[in-house]
Amino acid sequence: MTQPTLSLQEQFGQIDIYVFDQILRGNIAPGMRVLDAGCGFGRNLVYLLRAGCEVFAVDADPRGVDHVRRLATMLAPALPPANFRVAPIEQMPFPGELADVVLCNSVLHFARDAAHFRAMLEELWRMVRPGGMLFCRLGSRIGMDFNEIRPGIFEIGDGSEWFLVDEEELLELTEELNAVLVDPLKTTIVQDYRCMTTWVLRKRR
Repeated sequence: MTQPTLSLQEQFGQIDIYVFDQILRGNIAPGMRVLDAGCGFGRNLVYLLRAGCEVFAVDADPRGVDHVRRLATMLAPALPPANFRVAPIEQMPFPGELADVVLCNSVLHFARDAAHFRAMLEELWRMVRPGGMLFCRLGSRIGMDFNEIRPGIFEIGDGSEWFLVDEEELLELTEELNAVLVDPLKTTIVQDYRCMTTWVLRKRR
């Protein structure tokens, strides 16, 4: 019997366009082991679960993790529920060098301060296997000025308080991690509101 054709919405869900770009270019491929750190309700996992990736995910919100577990039950029932955990990004309950790809989408700018940001980043990097990739999308100060209300914390256009990095800091961190930039830094400016930068690193073998 012919399988029904899935709509793009059914196939990819509400995937971030920059994650989609990495899929189109083959940097995230079927069969890879992928960790979504700060998975939320799984917006970036629908396609990956359908494609046969070995998916792991963490989030601090139990409701999001429960939703992702149920999503996996429908789309990838062979994956064990233990792959999906309630945990902070700076203390993920998985062994190091777990994943071919680690995703961290719209999370790092919620760091409480520089020490918290670094703790999250170090834990993300610990999870990447040699030769693997870390995909981060995070708020930045690249292209707009913001009012700094305490060290590293800035007020963005809607009044929210975000930890914001700049280009120099991201390039210094890339060098400190001994990483290779997969792409040049790419920043989207949302008028009078925020800047979102895509930072994609490859861990050297």
